[in-house]
Amino acid sequence: MVERVTDNPWRSLRRFTDARIGIGRAGVSLPTAELLAFQVAHAQARDAVHQPLDVARLVADLGRIDGALPALTVQSQAADRADYLRHPDKGRRLAAGTTLPGDAPDLAIVIADGLSSRAVQDHAPAMLSALIAQMRGVRLSAPIIAVQGRVAIGDDIAATMNAAAVLVLIGERPGLSSPDSLGLYFTQNPGPGLSDARRNCISNVRPAGLLPDHAAARFAYLYAQAQVLGTSGVALKDNSAPLDGLAQNAATSFLSLPAGHNR
Repeated sequence: MVERVTDNPWRSLRRFTDARIGIGRAGVSLPTAELLAFQVAHAQARDAVHQPLDVARLVADLGRIDGALPALTVQSQAADRADYLRHPDKGRRLAAGTTLPGDAPDLAIVIADGLSSRAVQDHAPAMLSALIAQMRGVRLSAPIIAVQGRVAIGDDIAATMNAAAVLVLIGERPGLSSPDSLGLYFTQNPGPGLSDARRNCISNVRPAGLLPDHAAARFAYLYAQAQVLGTSGVALKDNSAPLDGLAQNAATSFLSLPAGHNR
């Protein structure tokens, strides 16, 4: 006997969210189509974690961005993906002997594969392009690609470069509806050993989430406020304008900052 799918009255709400609501049932089980869709989403999330970052392709994509310096590549202390997943601390530190230019940028830009290489591969170039357009007047580093990197590797990189601040673009832990989510983690006055309480996060940058231009405008606001406060993290609140009017406001926010603010 074939069980008929019993509809769920919440199904009409699915057009507003990727969450699995109102999926109905077939007898006491999930409908076959919903079960298969779940299995596909689970496979995509696993692939996002395990798929290696195509570094050569990313370097080439970043090299086509107007105003971007040639990308540099570094490695964390994790030897490979298995080592990275089993020993999270290794992904937070640079490999021994790593050298980087100590040119003291206002803002070091780090791009780490994190837990979703897909997010970095697909969205980091557009995000960097939006940042360059938004952060005029701020001396940005060359993008530093950190292979097998976690958020805190940005602290090591910033210390090596004598950077006044660091922004880490990283692939976030995949969800069952978002295997390609890019996160931005900002630290003012970075250094080894800082806790996450010193960071600000802008999350879910992807076509179905926060668009790169909007994320860049939000970051520009946070960066400008961090120069006034002299710190980032829990002391720095996002009191920015709604997204519709944010880009124009943030684009001019640096003009009111005092001279030498980034030291």
